[in-house]
Amino acid sequence: MPYGWTGQLLRTDLTKGSTTKEPLNLEWAREYIGGRGLGTRYLYEEMDPTVDALSPDNKLIFATGPLTGTYAPTGGRYMVICKSPLTDAVACSNSGGYWGP
Repeated sequence: MPYGWTGQLLRTDLTKGSTTKEPLNLEWAREYIGGRGLGTRYLYEEMDPTVDALSPDNKLIFATGPLTGTYAPTGGRYMVICKSPLTDAVACSNSGGYWGP
């Protein structure tokens, strides 16, 4: 995959308790590069702006960048993006660490 992306994303529906694997929109990945930009694009495209931030229809997006999983400095970082109940606008949080073995 170009630019270090794996070419896929995982969707988890907490209401249904299901997951599906989907292809990553590579055009968006090239245009928005990192987790913050790409996650925000998915949020804007897939969620109605009138959705209440505390409703089950709000999306909680965990987005990585193209360096995630590499030995590059800051390669263990990811973004969490959603609609904030405090501001009613997009909220982004950056975190890092290990999630798996």
